[in-house]
Amino acid sequence: MSLLPVVRMGAPVLRRVATTVVDPTHPDINALAQSMMETMVEAPGVGLAAPQIGSSLRLIVMRLIADRSAVDEPLRMTALINPELEPIGDAIELGWEGCLSVPELRGVVPRHARIAYRGWLPDGRRVEGEAEGFQARILQHEVDHLDGILYLDRMRDFATLGYGPEIQAAAAVAQGEDTEL
Repeated sequence: MSLLPVVRMGAPVLRRVATTVVDPTHPDINALAQSMMETMVEAPGVGLAAPQIGSSLRLIVMRLIADRSAVDEPLRMTALINPELEPIGDAIELGWEGCLSVPELRGVVPRHARIAYRGWLPDGRRVEGEAEGFQARILQHEVDHLDGILYLDRMRDFATLGYGPEIQAAAAVAQGEDTEL
């Protein structure tokens, strides 16, 4: 496998609706998923969609983690081909998001608190389940990429948009911590 270049905002592939994968078990799809996982880990990120590496296919990879604070837990990942999502209930949560295709920036994005998902694994097994919290956020963010949507398109208040280190420093100051700006 090999690391893949991540395309950035402005690349036309990020604004296209990705093509359905006809054969989820095709060896090229599995190889692409493996390379995407390596790229995601190296970047580092928690999710990556095929359009982000310039391939307009309905394929995502993601870390399986319960919440942001768990990024140090053992590395578990999966690929999901032709994913479909449905909200469960009306609850919406606001949360910080960033994107490998929009480097360094972070913003507050509304997402469904709970979702149902279904799709295919590279070995051909159909998978379905429910996700909530951070895992639901990752799924929604990555599937948005498959529909040509960036997290910036979902933001309600651009006053929350900023560079990661500056946002972290401002949060520390707001919490009364000593921080050099």
